[in-house]
Amino acid sequence: MDAAINNGANHLGFIFFEKSPRNVTPQLAAQLIAPIRGKVTTVAVSVNADNDFLDDIVATMTPDMLQLHGSETPQRVAQVQARFNLPVMKAFAIRQASDFDKVEDYFPVADRLLFDAKPPAGSELPGGNGIAFDWALFARWQDANKHRFEHPAMLSGGINPDNICDALGSSNARAIDISSGVENSPGVKDPALIEVFLKQVKEFENAREKA
Repeated sequence: MDAAINNGANHLGFIFFEKSPRNVTPQLAAQLIAPIRGKVTTVAVSVNADNDFLDDIVATMTPDMLQLHGSETPQRVAQVQARFNLPVMKAFAIRQASDFDKVEDYFPVADRLLFDAKPPAGSELPGGNGIAFDWALFARWQDANKHRFEHPAMLSGGINPDNICDALGSSNARAIDISSGVENSPGVKDPALIEVFLKQVKEFENAREKA
């Protein structure tokens, strides 16, 4: 967390999904964010969570934002937003261009959009699998919709310190979500990799602004 904040990350995500090696309890998340509250946007990530579980997360952790990373419908996104009065980010699994077709239905209800790679066959994890989709698909979708959605969409999936500049250049993404790409092993973050990754993002952004 210190490595992320000190090197310019503006969001920190906490995973509430038992099948994930990154799973934490609401109580642990609350302890972790207590000293850094207000320094960064805290995001509670869940997968098809019911109201009772979300009630526990929000009451215990008091996140700044909720991320729904399952198969939640636009109606469910609207329900969650209304129930907790918090911004909601909706994640989508992408493999091909047609996977973007349903995204428009979420424009009226989602505060942020995140595009991750579709998990490989047999995976129980909707994200954090370390695989990428064609970043050019993201670029084309973003160009077609940049005037229709207020906030920049986030790119995720298979991004790491070795390919971040390629990812940013190919996708023209303005927001990046990363998890497994800065880990030594599943669920174990490496502060050195986080620092290198975020420095590369800064350098790319500086170069893009000067171009």
